[in-house]
Amino acid sequence: MSMPLTLSFAETRRDAGSARVAVVVPSYKATRHILDVIGGMGSEVDRIYVVDDCCPERTGDFVERQNRDPRVRVLRNAANEGVGGAVMHGYKQAIADGYDVLVKMDSDGQMDPRMLPRLVQPIVQGQADYTKGNRFYDLKAIHRMPAVRIFGNAVLSFMSKVSTGYWGMFDPTNGYTAISARVAAHVPMDKISQRYFFETDMLFRLNILGAVVRDIPMDAIYGDETSHLRISRILPEFLAKHARNFGKRIFYNYFLRDLNIASLQLVAGSGLLAFGMVHGGYHWLRALSTGLPTAVGIIMVAALTTLVGFQLLLAFLSYDMSHVPREPIAEQLPASTHLPS
Repeated sequence: MSMPLTLSFAETRRDAGSARVAVVVPSYKATRHILDVIGGMGSEVDRIYVVDDCCPERTGDFVERQNRDPRVRVLRNAANEGVGGAVMHGYKQAIADGYDVLVKMDSDGQMDPRMLPRLVQPIVQGQADYTKGNRFYDLKAIHRMPAVRIFGNAVLSFMSKVSTGYWGMFDPTNGYTAISARVAAHVPMDKISQRYFFETDMLFRLNILGAVVRDIPMDAIYGDETSHLRISRILPEFLAKHARNFGKRIFYNYFLRDLNIASLQLVAGSGLLAFGMVHGGYHWLRALSTGLPTAVGIIMVAALTTLVGFQLLLAFLSYDMSHVPREPIAEQLPASTHLPS
């Protein structure tokens, strides 16, 4: 559960040197909700970037005509780049303009602007580098969520835990997030997936940096918005990308940057398990085809190597789960003097 808030957000900002907060709102077919989203943002927000992702409804033009909030600045993508591309555009501009905390809020009205201080406060207080909403803390609120979203989030959350290394995290596709600008400046933005995999890919990149991620309880708002996310369509793509990120994370964290007991457990466990299964499977099939019994020694070798390999992999998994980043890195990183590529 999140820690109780003991200071008002205004007090927290003063204690932290008046951190400046920018909100990035990626916008695509958002004219129905965008003005309400902007109008709901409180005084804790210093700048609002509305990023028109080559919207056929010309959301950017609509905002420039109808909006009266002086904090709003419209950015435009020349081509549709997806939510990730739009958010990266906003991040880059906010970093260049000198803001300290960058919040990403969707334009469909599902995210309560009143929750924004709870997302920002752990970053301002130096307790986290990145925060994100989690709609699954309150069991009562889950009953209001469509069943397909509950199932899809459960599946995607498990895959995300494995690929990103943030084992205590849930609701990985939640797009209500905040990040330290100093950390965002060190994220390789050109390598992050630009569309629906964006949030999960960001978590993978943050783990490689060693950033601390915290879930913040939230309640989703479901109205007349249209969701473009289809689990059946994106699941195969997500599986492939999770497998890719898992392989990269293991290589970076356990072989390229460090070599420790968990590295040896992974190598030995994988080798022994593979040998035991192949060796045992070969002799089992041979016994079936010839009708001859398999020697006890062969059975013992296959069983022992399989069991030992499995135990070593469990030990590796236990190590990986217990070594989630816990020390925020924002203050340790040098201030960026250029935009991330």
